[in-house]
Amino acid sequence: MKATAIAPTNIAFIKYWGKKDEKLRLPENGSVSMNLSNLITTTTVEFSENFPKDTVTIDGKQDLSEEKRVIQHLDRIRDLAKLKYKAKVVSQNNFPKSTGLSSSASGFAALTVAATKTAGLNLSEKELSILARQGSGSACRSIPSGFVEWLDGETSETSYAVSIFPPSYWEIADIVAIVADEKKEVSSTEGQKIASSSPFFKARLSRIKEKIKLIKKLIKEKNFPQFGELIESEALELHAIMLTSKPPLIYWLPGTVKIMRLVKKWRADGLPVYFTVNTGQDVHLICQKKDTEVLQNKLKKIKEVKKVIINFSAEGARISKNHLF
Repeated sequence: MKATAIAPTNIAFIKYWGKKDEKLRLPENGSVSMNLSNLITTTTVEFSENFPKDTVTIDGKQDLSEEKRVIQHLDRIRDLAKLKYKAKVVSQNNFPKSTGLSSSASGFAALTVAATKTAGLNLSEKELSILARQGSGSACRSIPSGFVEWLDGETSETSYAVSIFPPSYWEIADIVAIVADEKKEVSSTEGQKIASSSPFFKARLSRIKEKIKLIKKLIKEKNFPQFGELIESEALELHAIMLTSKPPLIYWLPGTVKIMRLVKKWRADGLPVYFTVNTGQDVHLICQKKDTEVLQNKLKKIKEVKKVIINFSAEGARISKNHLF
């Protein structure tokens, strides 16, 4: 009973921040994202009566806090499958985790697909998305393919992600500039618990549905300038909430700010590029596919940039035949 899955991380254009239900990971608001082709988690899961306990290895290491969260998710799947066996889980990321690149999204999406497969469950995409969400909220967006909307539901059954456009719909790129690969001090899970302490949080929620409606329209029309302006202002708004929470969350590093300032300069000089930032220090530069090489060369000249990863819109989580053990 062994299965392997690969899943992409995703970059949210309209982001979710805060939960209305901590246990079920129901978001305070819906969101819209794109799956990323070169930020991938591969996970192999095996259930066996011969395993005395669950073991979890991520990027060659064992972390007790992460292991606990993975085992909780395995328990959800065992309950569904009426399975008693313990599991061996080996997971590998091709990028630095816990730096704001949504490693929990790809990680729990891959874990969900691999573990349900090896447990003998035959779940629909919707059911997989609902299940993945309970492991990590944004993991539900890594289940479907391409451009994705996470529906803001009031119950577990109504909060899941759907594909709104396939990966091939729009040739835009996400260029990730990694400015540090150290683990961030406050996880997204912990940070979201204080979201409502910002005096601007309610104002954000009052406008979010209109923003989701608008971003979907701009993607449909492939209106890159207005799309870019919206995702950039959305990222800044999200971090304004974090900066004004109690205690404040400051994820940016000097390299983060430098790239954000440079993006504005490059745009003023005629290069259409916009930035967005998740809950971390690394910057996502959104551009049209034809401009990727120019931007990659610019980023490689910046001393604060440790690594550059080019992504296009990608398929969602899927089964792989290449086991990790």
